[in-house]
Order: sequence, then C-alpha cells, then structure tokens
Amino acid sequence: MKNNNNNPSRRQFLAAGSMASLGLFWASNSSFSFAKPSSVFGGVQVGAITYSFRSMPGDIKQIIQYCVDSGVSAIELMGDAVEDYAGRPVNPVPMRWTPGQPRPTLTDEQRAAMAKYQKDVSTWRESVSMDKFKEVRKMLDDAGISVYAYKPNAFSERNSDAEVESALRAAKVLGAKSVTVELPTSSAQTQRLGALGEKHKVYFGYHTHLQVKDTVYDEALAQNKYNSINLDCGHYIAVGAPHTTATLLAFIEAKHDRITSMHIKDRTTKEHGTGNLEWGKGDTPLKEVLTLLKKNKYKFPATIELEYEVPAGSTPVEEVKKCVAYAKNILV
Repeated sequence: MKNNNNNPSRRQFLAAGSMASLGLFWASNSSFSFAKPSSVFGGVQVGAITYSFRSMPGDIKQIIQYCVDSGVSAIELMGDAVEDYAGRPVNPVPMRWTPGQPRPTLTDEQRAAMAKYQKDVSTWRESVSMDKFKEVRKMLDDAGISVYAYKPNAFSERNSDAEVESALRAAKVLGAKSVTVELPTSSAQTQRLGALGEKHKVYFGYHTHLQVKDTVYDEALAQNKYNSINLDCGHYIAVGAPHTTATLLAFIEAKHDRITSMHIKDRTTKEHGTGNLEWGKGDTPLKEVLTLLKKNKYKFPATIELEYEVPAGSTPVEEVKKCVAYAKNILV
C-alpha cells in the first residue's frame, strides 16, 4: 500500500479542504442541516473501513465528515481516533510508516520510550471510562452513521484480559456487533479471545491477508461461536490458484453464517501481480460477490477498503465515493 499524498503542498491542500468542510459540518453544536448518507442497496449494506482515509487528517470528527462526504452510512471503525478522543496517552515516538515500505529503525532511547508508552496505554485502557465513547456514538448517530465493526489495537497476546474487555465494552457502546483483528497464529489466543467475546456478546472477526485459504479459519470457528470471519475477497483472489471466482463464491455460501463482515477491493491474482487496482480493473469478482449477497439476502456488510493508489487530483473521499457508486450500480 502506498501513500499517494506525500507531497507537502498536496497534504496542505487536502487538510485545508477538510477543515473548511468541517467548519460547516460541526456548526450548530454538530447538528446536521443536510440529508444523512444511505448506502444500503438492494438490501446489501455497503460500508467502508475508516483505514481508507489514513492519508488524510484523522481526528474522529474529521473521520465522520469523510464518511458523510463519501456517502457511507455504516463503517468498520479503526480505534486510534476514538481512543485519542477518549484520552489515550500520547505516543512519545510519533512515527509515520507506509505499509509496504521498510519500518523505521528505532534508537535504544526510542525503544525504551515506546515500551513505557505501551505500559501507559495498557494502564489507561484497563480503567478508561466509557463516557467519551458514548460521545463518539452520539456524533455518529447525529451523522446517520452506524458502526458494525470496531478495530482497536488491543487484541494481541501482549494485551491483558482487562484491556481486551475494555475494548469490547467500547465496541458495544459504539454499536458494533463485532471487533476485527488479524487472525492470530496461536490457537490459545483465538481460544482466549473467543471466550472473552462470548462473555461480552461481541464477535471477533478474524482478518487474513495472503495466508488465506478455505480452511484457515476452521480451528478458530470450532473453538467458539463468537469467533467469526472478516473475509477479504481481494486478498482471497490475490492468492491465485487454486483460488478462483467459483471457490470464493462457494466459500462465502458455505461460511455465510460465520461471516460478520467482508472487505471488498479489486486485486489481481498472483499470476497477474497481486496489485490493488481501481474497481473494475482487477480480478476480484466484485459483481458476482455483491450479487450473491443480494440474491441470498446475507446480512453481513460489504466493506470498501481503499488500498489502490489515489489518482492525481483526487482524494480518498472521492475514491470511496466512486466505490460506493460502483457497488450501487451493481445492486440497484
């Protein structure tokens, strides 16, 4: 994944435009004087993961604005902006990393500062009040946006049960049916998370990348009914053979009752380079997948995840809006 907005003048332009629109959006105590978004088409909830807006200024009010401007009425909400709003300790080593590029090397001093920061966040998360999360929920409700999945960075093996449970409580306050996390390699971890999910009646939707295969979720699904799938159709197709359109559709049909949300993007197969392309230019069978959801009346949402390079002169908001229109054209 590449950040297409590294040019300073471009960043300044995007930030200025975002802040100008925010002034209108949050006038009159955050009330709305325009129509709320709706992205349910043919009975299918089309949403977006807020990761799609990662290259733009990202406090929670800005993110809500991007969702409204994109025309999405339901989202998978990344946790950073929410936790920042709720008072999470500030990272003393702010490092911007572009996925796909080498991670920056930390000095000994920076590593020590990061270790202390992680402990501070853990302590904060274990005791944080839900009041600020309730405020975020009200902002979202006022904007006409629901949260079906929540993705905080709180579900690794190093996170305590108290941290995990705090994040699950926050998910419920935000209205999310599930939380999402990369599929752990440890069966003990999926056992632990599933049990905590069951305790709080929140599903864990496990996400995979190119390690995905038809059987990759089987162990976690067998452990607990609150272990579920956050399927990524683009990654599934990018694996290449033996994955095909037919096997993807068959997988969705076979596992539909264990899928809590699904990512849609247009990737090419391994044979074609595994690229992320604008919708309609790759190998992901977007039409067939969306049509299947409509035909079978599946209730899990189809989540737009913007990972292709934003074209010059455009913005992530405009590109998500294009994806919404693409899906609508198929479903209506």
